[in-house]
Amino acid sequence: MNNTSFPILKAASCAMLAIAILLAPSCKRGSKKAAEEPVATEQAAEDLDAQYAKDLLAKGTPAPGFTLQTPEGKEVSLSDFLGKYVVLDFWASWCPDCRKDAPEVKALWEKYGDKVAFVGVSFDTDKDKWDGYVQENGLGWTHVSPLAKWKETQVSQDYKVNWIPSMYLIDPDGKVVFGTVMIDKLAKELASVAGK
Repeated sequence: MNNTSFPILKAASCAMLAIAILLAPSCKRGSKKAAEEPVATEQAAEDLDAQYAKDLLAKGTPAPGFTLQTPEGKEVSLSDFLGKYVVLDFWASWCPDCRKDAPEVKALWEKYGDKVAFVGVSFDTDKDKWDGYVQENGLGWTHVSPLAKWKETQVSQDYKVNWIPSMYLIDPDGKVVFGTVMIDKLAKELASVAGK
């Protein structure tokens, strides 16, 4: 090795050391972020109900009656389900969060549908898109809609639906058990009332 190569090696070593020092904190930050992520996700989930379910009807409130039509034009009233627990799922086929929750709602229906009535209340304005989504995804429970814009409907105002999906569990006497925007909370409540 000659004298001219030593300064080049020294410079290269210093550059590699500098890069290692710069990368080390970012790796550490990445690890810390990854470790905190589940907590942040849980808090965000809790915040969804705190933010969007706070105006939903309170436990014990008589569930407002409604009569809406199925895609086939048959009229269905909430009172048709007195004597059973009822899940009211306020949703729309154009809503990304609703589409994400649909398979989980379907799984709950498959598990509890013999003990609990499920009623999907859609805020679609296009009957063909609404019915097409229901049929394509095998959502076999009762579906009704006012076929009007969400915030302009009486049913959304009566149930204080400020976010979709919003879900209620109604007891056999027609009173609200609870309301949520989170499918996992609905699953826990169904397990407690229908999983016995």
